[in-house]
Amino acid sequence: MTSPKIRVRFAPSPTGELHVGNARTALFNWLFARGSGGAFILRIEDTDQVRTTPAFEENLLDDLHWLGIDWDEGPGIGGAWGPYRQSERLAPYQDCLQKLILDDRVYPCYCTEAELEAERTDLVARRMMPRYTGKCRCLTEAERRRLEAEGHVPVWRFRIEEGPIRFDDLIRGSMAFQGEAIGDSVIVRSSGMPSYNFAVVVDDHFMEISHVIRGEDHLSNTATQILLYRALGWEPPLFAHHALITGHDHAKLSKRHGAVSVREFRRRGILPEVLLNYLALLGGSFSGVQEIRTAHELCRLFSLNRTGRGGAVFDEEKLLWLNGAYIRRYETEILAEKLIPFVRAAGYDALLRERNRLEGIVAAVRNNLMTLVDIGGFLDLFADERYRMEEDAAAIILGAEAGKALQILHDELFLLTRNCRGDSGTAPSEVAMNQTIFRNLIHAVSEKSGLRGKKLYMPIRAAVTGRLHGPELDRVFALLGTDSLLKRLERALAHGSQPAHTNLQEEP
Repeated sequence: MTSPKIRVRFAPSPTGELHVGNARTALFNWLFARGSGGAFILRIEDTDQVRTTPAFEENLLDDLHWLGIDWDEGPGIGGAWGPYRQSERLAPYQDCLQKLILDDRVYPCYCTEAELEAERTDLVARRMMPRYTGKCRCLTEAERRRLEAEGHVPVWRFRIEEGPIRFDDLIRGSMAFQGEAIGDSVIVRSSGMPSYNFAVVVDDHFMEISHVIRGEDHLSNTATQILLYRALGWEPPLFAHHALITGHDHAKLSKRHGAVSVREFRRRGILPEVLLNYLALLGGSFSGVQEIRTAHELCRLFSLNRTGRGGAVFDEEKLLWLNGAYIRRYETEILAEKLIPFVRAAGYDALLRERNRLEGIVAAVRNNLMTLVDIGGFLDLFADERYRMEEDAAAIILGAEAGKALQILHDELFLLTRNCRGDSGTAPSEVAMNQTIFRNLIHAVSEKSGLRGKKLYMPIRAAVTGRLHGPELDRVFALLGTDSLLKRLERALAHGSQPAHTNLQEEP
């Protein structure tokens, strides 16, 4: 290392959607860099030319931007240690391979996949660790020429030293592996592309990476990488291996546990700051009990010393709770802006042209939202005259007491609108509904029907909203207006076979 400055990297392979476990690794590196005044480097490991696609890389970069994770060097930015895609860095890999060849630290291996599989099967049958046993280590030059003449294209294997390989992990403490249990590792494939272990060593060295922070599934790779550092005459960086995210069964988080990618959670209406916050909390990286923290606070408080060694259980219910808490913290205008794509996806584009009304709806339902997608389940309530009537709500309004209360409310509303007619005495006029008018209406219905509490409110809610749970009724009344309320009450009364009187006699 030539620079004492902290430099960390996140080096994903764009072979699919960004897994939340990998996003958490990116986050830990980003928090560590931002909290220490260091640099965060994004490097694309795209040597798997079969599965790597430009679309996956584009989505990967977009998901990181969405999370609020920015980088100091990498794609789209550049930097003094670039290029930042492995497919564009073949020259240094070849140079380092030649050095290892000259030092007799590597050898060509001509074993076929079938031969390797047979070797693994035999070792397992003998209850031994599957590994390459070094069949091609001692081939003569003549044997190599014969195999190549037969069309065999070799890979290059690194000679693993026997004996203990020790290193101090910043999370897990003292670690040790036995070289003889690892087997000689492939560092360059027959295609000429470097393997993961070789490429990351070369890249981390030339990019002056000071700390490698990654998941514990890379622990065994670390042993091989340390030997490669030694063989190339380089000082290895410091290593920190955090625990993986698991499901409730403590198995590695996978699709059978539900959503596992950042993009899936985006589609489901999870806020970026929530997912960032939640991933940071997993693993015990923060002291105290506060669960809602800003990105700035996370950067300031993050510590590898407090990162847990045990598996971090991904609790989706906890994530949803946190998302709902964030939703309720937002200013209405900001939340409405974030909801626009989900309103459009639900098919209510017309609401987007009525920004004041949209913000009113958002203010009314925000306490009922766990995700941004949930907004779609409430829009028909405010936007469609033929709102859906749920079965339990339809059942509520069938009772005699419910019918009586709804009829009284209908009559009171009609009287209210009649009193607001113009001089022409034509159709009822829209009355600006406010909390005072709402309370007076409910009080009148209660006094005339003798109903209180749920017996009063449930049939009203069922008739007006088509459901038994939802936003506060005073907000619903204000947003719907008297004309719409009358129509909905008439619909409910018709359902309950109760006549809706619209030609009330003038009071003396």
